[in-house]
Amino acid sequence: MQALDPDLLKTFLAFVDGGSLAHAASSVGRSPSAVTAQMQRLEEIVGEPLLVAQGRGRGLTPAGEDLVGHARRILAVHSEAWLALKGARAAGRVAIGTTQDFADSGLPELLRAFATSHPRVRIELRVGRSAELGEALRAGQLDLAIIMRKVPANVEVGLFSEPMLWLCSQKGLAVREEELPLALLDPYCGFREAALAALDAAGRRYRLAAGSASLAGLRTAVNAGIALTLRTARFAHSGIVEAPRELGLPPVPIAQFAIRLGQGAERPARDLATLLSDNLALPGLTG
Repeated sequence: MQALDPDLLKTFLAFVDGGSLAHAASSVGRSPSAVTAQMQRLEEIVGEPLLVAQGRGRGLTPAGEDLVGHARRILAVHSEAWLALKGARAAGRVAIGTTQDFADSGLPELLRAFATSHPRVRIELRVGRSAELGEALRAGQLDLAIIMRKVPANVEVGLFSEPMLWLCSQKGLAVREEELPLALLDPYCGFREAALAALDAAGRRYRLAAGSASLAGLRTAVNAGIALTLRTARFAHSGIVEAPRELGLPPVPIAQFAIRLGQGAERPARDLATLLSDNLALPGLTG
């Protein structure tokens, strides 16, 4: 029996979660040809095809679908063992910055795992906007930051993508009108720019019905049915759902998020960055 290489499983799950080999390549930081070679190697080890042609892309074979659950469990145990061995004697502090999206979804569970494996490390958490967090990282105020990515940076240690979605109240819009009512964060916001660019390109009329400096304010406006907004699936809970197709909303791009380390980050920060890079992406999302 041949061992299942965790690196191959990580790339396999990047394909599953990203929906294409191109997205998998971006997620794991390899070329598409290298990702293809990795998938071929994994198929050789398993002894069965894992991917099958599906339209213009590829989907999972029955063997591939069976492997998904096993791969997640193997990588979870691998990550747990790695953290336990690395963190037992580590001490100090880690100052981490994140946008509210991740503070609400995904990050709490991972911080709990990190605190369990690194009991002597103090965690300082800062929640803010991507531009603000990027500046704090450059100024040395943060060891680590999770931000929406505009351009590549040499301090990136993790990169993952999530589809942008048009979202509205589960009860729908309170008032239907010709101009599409929008609820958006104040500038600068990557989702705001993407929403306006998509609507302008489609020639769709809209108006800014609600603005906010925080996601809490944005959630209130959307839940009230005042307007719809553009975020990722992390925002779609507590009464907020994907907008119905009947609204005829234009397609929007994939959002890219980066995990970045500050200059001179010490081992605990690097350990946490590795944990986040391996586990922060939402499973099952395709773009």
